[in-house]
Amino acid sequence: METLQRNLDFVRDLIWGPWLLIPLLLGTGIFLTFRLRGIQFRLFTKAMSLGFGRRSRATGEKGDISSFAAMSTALAATVGTGNIVGVAAAMSIGGPGALFWMWVTGVLGMASKYSEAFLGVRFRTRDAKGEISGGPQYYLFRGIPNGFGKFLSLFFAIAAVLASFGIGNMTQGNAIASNLEHTFNVSPVITAVVLAVGTGLALLGGIQSIAKVTTYMVPLMIVLYIGSGLYIIGVNFQGIPESLRLIL
Repeated sequence: METLQRNLDFVRDLIWGPWLLIPLLLGTGIFLTFRLRGIQFRLFTKAMSLGFGRRSRATGEKGDISSFAAMSTALAATVGTGNIVGVAAAMSIGGPGALFWMWVTGVLGMASKYSEAFLGVRFRTRDAKGEISGGPQYYLFRGIPNGFGKFLSLFFAIAAVLASFGIGNMTQGNAIASNLEHTFNVSPVITAVVLAVGTGLALLGGIQSIAKVTTYMVPLMIVLYIGSGLYIIGVNFQGIPESLRLIL
């Protein structure tokens, strides 16, 4: 077990160290921000308008779900593990200054996310059932029409499956089970069964079913998340100046 832990620590430090993934994320965000002429700032209002209901009919192309449902599906994996557990873990390890760099990375990452979404739409296709299929594995395969593109597509698909356990299901399931057990004394077994059944019901219906669930759940999650955050800030407003000083 100790050998496995050392190997995992070595891979973690290599991937998330100062020479690989972090400069790639920041560097790509900076490059795309300049290359797209600050699209996350120029078209922010239009993006919000499209995301919250109004759809562009310029091309006549229709998707399987609405823009709002698509946005809710994307946010479903962000609000919670990423914004709450991830931020808390980062600040406990790296201090208040970690929040500043998350702000910077988030602003630059908007250009990266736009590029991902654009490529996903540009190279999407329809399967045998007539349903839309897209994503990185598709635009890597179709956008780079050679052996390297096929390799990247296959590698991403395999990595996504593996990552869904390590940084997705395990992290989220553990966070939910631990909090329920420590706060309300709910057995992790009960939590696991409820989560498995609920997730299965949502996934088995395909993207339509997932979109219906996220359309109702995500707005509630965001309202509770932002409302709770504003409440905590409000009752501790006297510490705001000192908090900003520590962060900056």
